[in-house]
Amino acid sequence: MHQCAGGGHGQQALSRGGSSMNETIGFIGLGNMGQPMVRNLLKAGFAVKVYNRTPNKAKDAVAAGAQQVNRPSDAATAGGIVITMVANDQALEDVVYGVDGFGEKLGPGGIHLSMSTIAPETSRKLAAYHQQQGCQYIASPVFGRPEAAAAQKLFVLSSGPKEAKERVRPLQEALGQRVFDIGEEPGNANVIKLGGNFMIMAAMEAMAESFNLAEKNGVDRKLAAEIYASTLFNCTIYQGYGQMIAKKIFEPAGFQLALGLKDCNLVLEEANATKTPMPLASLLHDRLLSSVAKGRENQDWSALTRIAAEDAGLE
Repeated sequence: MHQCAGGGHGQQALSRGGSSMNETIGFIGLGNMGQPMVRNLLKAGFAVKVYNRTPNKAKDAVAAGAQQVNRPSDAATAGGIVITMVANDQALEDVVYGVDGFGEKLGPGGIHLSMSTIAPETSRKLAAYHQQQGCQYIASPVFGRPEAAAAQKLFVLSSGPKEAKERVRPLQEALGQRVFDIGEEPGNANVIKLGGNFMIMAAMEAMAESFNLAEKNGVDRKLAAEIYASTLFNCTIYQGYGQMIAKKIFEPAGFQLALGLKDCNLVLEEANATKTPMPLASLLHDRLLSSVAKGRENQDWSALTRIAAEDAGLE
């Protein structure tokens, strides 16, 4: 697929999604996930303007063909589309509402495609704000680590107004292997995303405890991981994280433990708001909090399993 230079991306987009997307796309947030996502948009033929709070992180995106801008508002064009992939709710609100935010510039006909992992309530507030501005908001968090983003293998969630979802679908399809429509309520995609992240954390804790049991009985924990991941639990989470946990390799971080704690806090906030008991989430929160207290916030979030190993006298 060609890299966009000029006007060819409109035709490419038409062939992918049936709706014209010949405007330049704004993309805000060039972290571990944002970088490969921008490269895939460029490969798919879209012109992209990028903004990152730390400007030098835009170097690779610019080298791949993106245009760098100096303010979040400069990433937006009136009636256009802006994608955000930032670390947390506060960072997202800053680039929308803050000084030089893009919220007011997006204007009538514009779409904010929010791909960050945030609270459902934040999505609802942003959707209401954008509606006041005459534009629309799509919550579209993703499942997948940076390597999945690079390989266009993300699973993309999508909730918001139907027509807006149809318009952004070619972008979502350029980034992932499947798009899941989760209705029009703006917080729905975030609820599913947080629930999925909770289930990953729970699986990591279960693996750690099982591998510890094997090791304390003289069985190689790496062999235990291989057996489980190729039989009962033959799936991505058990295969990928199983190896990391079995080998106790938690660096470099694909997803930092501090972000895992943020997500677990969001899970518990939503659980409290909806009166949904989640006792396992409370345990995981304590594992993550203990890990941060021990200075592990920059390790991969699978390092939460080190606490179980310590409790078992194995670390």
